[in-house]
Amino acid sequence: MGGSVVGRAVLQAYRQAIVNANKTGAAQEVINGVRRASKAMTEQEARQILGISEKSTWEEIVQKYDTMFERNAKNGSFYLQSKVHRAKECLEPLYQKPDVPN
Repeated sequence: MGGSVVGRAVLQAYRQAIVNANKTGAAQEVINGVRRASKAMTEQEARQILGISEKSTWEEIVQKYDTMFERNAKNGSFYLQSKVHRAKECLEPLYQKPDVPN
């Protein structure tokens, strides 16, 4: 009997915590943060996906991307094709040259 009283109290406290978090917007911030973190790809992961090193040129990256993207378009999976695309997107800012004013 004592266990069920404690269980109900914990459940009620949990429900109240959810209500309070929803009122302050804290719940949505946590959800958005988790989504952002789960979608972020690190440079190291991008290089592993494309099978390139830190010394690879942008031309080598594009060539590897094209090959892997086309292979997965024909015989692979959309998931792998998406990972290859995200890897290229992740590395692109590292190889872009800043605009030089004329």
